[in-house]
Amino acid sequence: MLRRAFSYRILSVLVLGVCLTASAGDVPKSARPGQAAFSVKNVLTVKVPQGAQTVRVWFAVPQEDAFSVITNFNAATDYPVHYDWDSWGNKVGYLEVHAPAQPQITITETFDLKRTEMKNVVDASQTRPLTDSERGALALYLHPTTYVVVNDDIKKLAAQIVGDEKNPVIEARKIYDWTLQNIDYWVKDPDHLKASPVGSTEYCLRTKTGNCTDFHSLFASLSMAAGLPTRMIYGSLLKPTLDGIRVDASYHCWIEFYAPNLGWIPLDVSLANIYGKEFPLTDKNKKLVELTTATGYHGLDPSKVDYYFGNIDDRRVVWSVGRDLIMQPPESDGPVNSLPKMYVEVDGKQFTDWTREFTYKVLTP
Repeated sequence: MLRRAFSYRILSVLVLGVCLTASAGDVPKSARPGQAAFSVKNVLTVKVPQGAQTVRVWFAVPQEDAFSVITNFNAATDYPVHYDWDSWGNKVGYLEVHAPAQPQITITETFDLKRTEMKNVVDASQTRPLTDSERGALALYLHPTTYVVVNDDIKKLAAQIVGDEKNPVIEARKIYDWTLQNIDYWVKDPDHLKASPVGSTEYCLRTKTGNCTDFHSLFASLSMAAGLPTRMIYGSLLKPTLDGIRVDASYHCWIEFYAPNLGWIPLDVSLANIYGKEFPLTDKNKKLVELTTATGYHGLDPSKVDYYFGNIDDRRVVWSVGRDLIMQPPESDGPVNSLPKMYVEVDGKQFTDWTREFTYKVLTP
């Protein structure tokens, strides 16, 4: 937890740095980070199979950081809940039910969120190449996971993209631009493009398509191969089109990479791909494209390509960081791929017959 808190503290200095040299009234409105507030309800329901002896549930809770203030949090359920931290420092809720008598287990999370835009001017001249000791200290963020692989093909491709460049900002931008140009978000052509079910580097590279996790798995693999520490952030987009609507608003992930003197820098190449590459809008993809964005889709917008390299809009909630998570208490069926919603085991085996309904409303100031 200290690791995560420290890294976000670095970013908070970056975001607020403009305010250290001028009063709020002197800063142009367009330069100030945006803010938004939401009331959130997250309902998780496990359909208990007949004959189950033990049901264990680890569920994501909203993470607080320099950009997310959580208040009035509550997790209502018929069973005792306790909270601990996983191997990546995420706070996680946990409950365990023996010989469950009810056909379902429901957890209703409610909370208020005040979110600040992550707004940075990413200046490559302000950083330098990482040292070996820095890479050693950040080894967790250079380590492949089950679906974020670093093999010979990835190493060869990363070397072709990055070349001899050692500046981490320029390296990241080269990988960002290559991913943007060579991969297409599946929602653009849902009849022919598909996402993988797990978020896979190899799938994304082979098919040249995928969802946000496929995009960012490939970005992370190429970055790690180039020696650039990288981590994946799992959250949800608080989309204007779904404000107050009772649905599973799904999840979204993005990336942070590390640059000396700058700290952790965010990016979202999957959303840049939606805005930055022209494609036909049809009856089949129009709604999917709209629901994929954080702030709405209004056609080609090249400015979003630069924006999403270093900046993250304020319509997001963070659920967890990292891949191949080890829970506390430990799960029985291997590392958890990611935790944007929840992970369930029944009698020691992963169980996927569960649903989630994620609803939110904008709170006026």
